[in-house]
Amino acid sequence: MAIRAVSRLFDRVKLLRPVRVFVHYNEHGGPLFAAGMSYQALFAVFAAIWVGFTIFGFILLANPELQVALTRLISTSVPGLLGPGGAISDTSLLATQSLTWSGSIALAGLLLTALAWLASTRNAIRRMFEIPNDKRFFLLLKLKDFGLALGFGAALIISAAISLASTNLLGASFALFGIGSETPAALIAVRALGIGIVFALDAMTLAIFYRVLSGIKIPLARLMRGALLGATGLGAVKALGALLLGGVNSNPLLSSFAVIIGLLIWFNLICQIILIAATWIALGMKDAGIHLQPKPVTTGPVNSEDV
Repeated sequence: MAIRAVSRLFDRVKLLRPVRVFVHYNEHGGPLFAAGMSYQALFAVFAAIWVGFTIFGFILLANPELQVALTRLISTSVPGLLGPGGAISDTSLLATQSLTWSGSIALAGLLLTALAWLASTRNAIRRMFEIPNDKRFFLLLKLKDFGLALGFGAALIISAAISLASTNLLGASFALFGIGSETPAALIAVRALGIGIVFALDAMTLAIFYRVLSGIKIPLARLMRGALLGATGLGAVKALGALLLGGVNSNPLLSSFAVIIGLLIWFNLICQIILIAATWIALGMKDAGIHLQPKPVTTGPVNSEDV
């Protein structure tokens, strides 16, 4: 009797959507795709940071507040990347204000690694939806990926500007009511505002990944639910990012390259969340009977030997 009860419970658990999502994710090579994506993302982000600060360094030097806001936004999105103790020193990035040979090489590396990462992400998402890779002309796909890469960079700068403007507006509002900027209420409000902006940026990015990058026609409601679910997962990982990187840094065996290992682990978690949220959308559409590919149409009688 007990064995039957456990068996029935196990069968019910297997039917739960979160369980089915993880089973589907593993059966379709999700962890392997995420590992490859994280490896490419590590190189792409270093090149992107170098080129971005090289090209826009003069703007950031002229606007220290925007510089702080952008650095804070990047540090929140990728803990351990910028700042004291991070993989990259923000002061050294701002020391170069012209595109030198090293910047040109980094720009070429950015194009190669960023486009390769976007292509891998597209193929991985389509695999979670059980549809083949995009067969369109590869140059068109590369142009599309290049436009998306530029768009993501612009969105990051715009988000930093919005964060700066919102923080200043919030500070002016507090001053109007006689509340100091260093009071607990003000600090909590500024922190909540920053988290909200990063959450909105994550949700927008994921929605673009699932719909535009992958080229999959996903109903808007399901797209937004999946993007919000993925953004929530990304937010949770970012909230625990300091603990994760702190655990790596505290290991004496890894101290010489702890930051790189921490970033690899970080990107791997981020890429897995991207694909798990895509799997959630894919199974939801499958359960609802939404077919992503048209069924083949037969023009004549079906041969029994072909069935």
